[in-house]
Amino acid sequence: MSQYYNSQRTRNLYDPYSTVPFRISRSKIDLYLQCKRCFYYDRRLGVGRPPGFPFSLNSAVDTLLKREFDLHRAEGTAHPLMKEYGIEAVPFKHERMDEWRDSLRRGVTYEVPGTNLVVTGGVDDVWVRPSGELIIADYKATAKDGEVSLDAEWQDGYKRQMEVYQWLFRMNGFAVSNTGYFVYCNGDSGREGFDGRLEFTVKLIPYKGDGGWILGTVMEMKKCLDGGEVPEAGAECDYCAYVESLGRAEVKGRLF
Repeated sequence: MSQYYNSQRTRNLYDPYSTVPFRISRSKIDLYLQCKRCFYYDRRLGVGRPPGFPFSLNSAVDTLLKREFDLHRAEGTAHPLMKEYGIEAVPFKHERMDEWRDSLRRGVTYEVPGTNLVVTGGVDDVWVRPSGELIIADYKATAKDGEVSLDAEWQDGYKRQMEVYQWLFRMNGFAVSNTGYFVYCNGDSGREGFDGRLEFTVKLIPYKGDGGWILGTVMEMKKCLDGGEVPEAGAECDYCAYVESLGRAEVKGRLF
């Protein structure tokens, strides 16, 4: 049977009168910041944005990196990248590691007092210093000319992602470094031929996070979900602009 987009969801909807804690993923926080209307449609009314195509190559890189770091986790040794960049740490060995990585069903969770909202996030990796302080790591893959960086405006979402993960672990009682690392893999398209292989340059990019915005944002999200009116569209929301254009075109079409 073919797979298709279900435009109307009846499960996992927010009910203002329910006493059951409602899960809000890290990605839904980003959705709220992008467009409050899309967030409300999704979590309250069950109409989500059409999904994008899956990035299978990125997923493959993610899986292989996890296996690679897990070898060092089992041995309690530092990954060569940690040594290369002078990071005194090893992959964190913890019984809940698989749970924390499971973004769809489990993840790292924290119920925000007074909101009935449980913030969740699936982390790629966690490292630990000799002092016990944790370092959050996130894997990224791309293929571009030149050096990878975090300078593009669209990468602000990556930074918020890191900050949410750091915040979640702090809320679970862990000491967490303000500085996390992106393990950024850049595919090399400059080779003479493919030969069934794609080689990557791997770079560690440090990022000093500040999660001071998160709690206030969650409280705003709670107020938005409890409200009985659909919020205004985000100023730069392509989805809402498209829907509004369709509405105008339909009205115009009826005049002819």
